[in-house]
Amino acid sequence: MVKEAVEEAKKQAEETNAEAADEDVTKENPEMDSEAETEQEAEEKKEKKSFFKKKNKKDPKDEKIEDLTDKLTRQMAEFDNYRKRTEKEKSAMYEIGAKDIIEKILPVIDNFERGFQSVDEEKRKDPFVDGMDKVYKQLMKTLEDAGVKQIEALGQEFNPDFHNAVMHVEDEEAGENIVVEEFQKGYMYRESVVRHSMVKVAN
Repeated sequence: MVKEAVEEAKKQAEETNAEAADEDVTKENPEMDSEAETEQEAEEKKEKKSFFKKKNKKDPKDEKIEDLTDKLTRQMAEFDNYRKRTEKEKSAMYEIGAKDIIEKILPVIDNFERGFQSVDEEKRKDPFVDGMDKVYKQLMKTLEDAGVKQIEALGQEFNPDFHNAVMHVEDEEAGENIVVEEFQKGYMYRESVVRHSMVKVAN
């Protein structure tokens, strides 16, 4: 009986020592604990690492898309600049053409005005004179609507940008450098002078 009891005690001691040894090994090497990290988890980690590595490297397709996008943006900017330049040139050409036509019409207006000045007061109501007057007014209204306006000269201070002085006169009643007479009317188209006013200036 004693012998059997001793053997049983030894067996229990050996089992206890084996369990303790296993616990020490697990504490010293946590990576060896197969229950804490399965093969599936290790595989998932590996996949995640490879995914991030791929992301850092640019895809050739993405590079091609960026290159094409950059080219398209540049071409659109160039086209926009071309469109603006063309519109500006077209506007300038239109203004030059309009000024040329207006310049050719102005002598006709001058002739209308000279004709009216030569008509006597009693003949003003003559149907022919009245008809010519209506044509003249319609012509002036059309030019005004197109952006043509007369330059103010009489009584204004002489301005070489708008007036062309062909005579000077000493006049005490008139102010210094004031236009006292207008020989030919001047006209502007929008902001540019088509024809300067021909004037007499008092010194």
